[in-house]
Amino acid sequence: MTNILRSTRTLLSSALLSIAVLGCQAATHGTIPAAKVDDTLAAKPGRETAIFAGGCFWGTQAVFQRVRGVISTTAGYDGGLASTATYDQVTTETTNHAESVKVVFDPSRITFGKLLQIFFAVHDPTTLNRQGNDVGTSYRSAIFFTTPDQQRIAQAYIAQLDEAHAFPHKIVTAVTKNTGFFDGEDYHQDYALKNPNDTYILVCDRPKIATLKSEFPDLFVEYTGKK
Repeated sequence: MTNILRSTRTLLSSALLSIAVLGCQAATHGTIPAAKVDDTLAAKPGRETAIFAGGCFWGTQAVFQRVRGVISTTAGYDGGLASTATYDQVTTETTNHAESVKVVFDPSRITFGKLLQIFFAVHDPTTLNRQGNDVGTSYRSAIFFTTPDQQRIAQAYIAQLDEAHAFPHKIVTAVTKNTGFFDGEDYHQDYALKNPNDTYILVCDRPKIATLKSEFPDLFVEYTGKK
């Protein structure tokens, strides 16, 4: 979400709100095919980390918090240096950070490929450095893989979706090795949960949660706070 939108969201006129609705609605695409290349469910419970960037981290976190098999989520920054991993610096669009969400999940309950399917269903992976009305490299679509298997699965899935023409345009999601995830400020954590009536949340992020619930009903769980 841009600085202007964040600071003035409660003052949006009806006309501006309509524009915002159109911009955010374009970020959800509904049903897309499952990954053909994926890991099988692990035999024993464990922990694996995945990192996704799909625009404003408020909405991305709100989605993955509600996925069965996800243990924890953290909103933060990836792609840049530790010294510039603050909201004030990232929003200058000069740090190479992307607003990202670290997802810790149990690979015996959900696979990385299924997380990818959810990720691509709730944001627009075809717009370079933007999601709806949020524009800048910090809003880019990216997967910061933490294992070689994640890289392999992500690259294969993007190729699969492009070949199937799952989206009107070619996917521009970057698949990049994670070199450092940095937690975001406390006030960004659980933002959608703590601010359910925020205009930005209502317009841009509630539809993402609705898509998760309708397209992945077996994986949807209610979320009421940190696990």
